[in-house]
Amino acid sequence: MFITFEGVEGCGKSTVAEKIYEKLLKENYPIILSREPGGVKIAEQIRKIILDKNNVELDNRSEALLFAASRRQHLVEKVWPALKENKIILCDRYIDSSLAYQGGGKELGVQQVLDINLFATENTLPDLTVLFDIDPRLGLERIDKNSKREVNRLDLESLKFYDKVRKTFLDLAKTYNKRYVVIDASKPLEDVINETYNIIKDKIDGLR
Repeated sequence: MFITFEGVEGCGKSTVAEKIYEKLLKENYPIILSREPGGVKIAEQIRKIILDKNNVELDNRSEALLFAASRRQHLVEKVWPALKENKIILCDRYIDSSLAYQGGGKELGVQQVLDINLFATENTLPDLTVLFDIDPRLGLERIDKNSKREVNRLDLESLKFYDKVRKTFLDLAKTYNKRYVVIDASKPLEDVINETYNIIKDKIDGLR
């Protein structure tokens, strides 16, 4: 099963993904935790280019193509082999992030970015996408308070940009309602972890 975690900056998805991974690992589920962009060596190298604050010249379409290239390499080396071995993959971001950030936030067009990514991924979509929905203002406040979190190029965008990203995510949740679950990420972290765990556990056990 392929499960992805999505949301605007500061929504807490990375922390929740780690906690869910730890819980399911203790229960002996065959589970892998990965992230995008990254997850394998070449994809991590592409990640550095995309997120480097010094790369101010990076064109929006080039950025979208780099995300798609990183995604492809991650699938080839890690996700597809794991799925063939009947493992569960939790992935911090996937295709929907490109649709929301580049398609919506940077106004390249959701359909155009989707076309690029369907080519790159050979139409591979998640079995379940968990969207951690939060007002970007609160998310950015959390980032400011978290001194341990890396500040990357995407963190330097405007509030208006993140409002567009959030709206696009919510629109995607309606369009792909069969694979999407939306969680209120403004709630206490423990509540968000428990709600996410129960949703994922039910989904996994339902396919056993």
